[in-house]
Amino acid sequence: MKRRQFLLAGAAMLFAPAVVRADTLDTIRSRKKLMIALDLGSPPYGTIDAAMKPSGSDVETAQLLASDMGFDLDIVQVTSPNRIPFLLTGKADMVIASFSVTEERKKVIDFSDPYGVIQSVIAAKKEIAIKDDASLSGLRVGTTRGSSNDKELTSRSTGAEIVRFEDDATLVTALVSGQIDIMATSPGIMQTANTRAPDAPYEIKYVLRVFPYAIGLRKNDEALRTAVNEWVHTNLRNGKLNAIYKKYIGADLPAEMLN
Repeated sequence: MKRRQFLLAGAAMLFAPAVVRADTLDTIRSRKKLMIALDLGSPPYGTIDAAMKPSGSDVETAQLLASDMGFDLDIVQVTSPNRIPFLLTGKADMVIASFSVTEERKKVIDFSDPYGVIQSVIAAKKEIAIKDDASLSGLRVGTTRGSSNDKELTSRSTGAEIVRFEDDATLVTALVSGQIDIMATSPGIMQTANTRAPDAPYEIKYVLRVFPYAIGLRKNDEALRTAVNEWVHTNLRNGKLNAIYKKYIGADLPAEMLN
């Protein structure tokens, strides 16, 4: 935990000049292209489909945002660990990648208002008896490096051996190949694992935490943040963001988000 805080603080200092750049919204308008960082190794939020095209709830969200703003979409591929560095170094205008809002991340970047929620859960096969943190002691638990699931699990004194993978796709592969049997992840990633191993499905053992997720932005990008927040609230009210969420997650957004 301390190491992660140090790295985030270091990133803020190292990339501090990035927040002095020209107004991002003006830059986007000049280039007529919206550069959005997306994690395409994190189904159902982002993946490459059978036709070799980007797909997922975050992909459709990014496509809708770019279309509504009247710009072409340029997808910048990222993973959980490099989302913030890509944003701070100007490789992307924003991040749409199931980006959970945490106090730690808010020290380094800004977020839009939330457009979705994500559970952090412990999941395992039915025959594995797990009911709480104490049940994990001495067990190997897989998670995605740099994710909110990684952060939440690491912050707890579970006594588990945490096995970190570079992206969600690699985590799923490790699960279905038997490298690990327990994971700290989201229900969506668990469902992806179940589609690849339907004869021995995983189930949620208990919920670690529920996180809202939002669009990541550089600090002091107020014009862009205002525009994005207006877009988020418009598309929550008109049901478009809920339709995307339900299509991929299988449930409606919380009612309080839609009002």
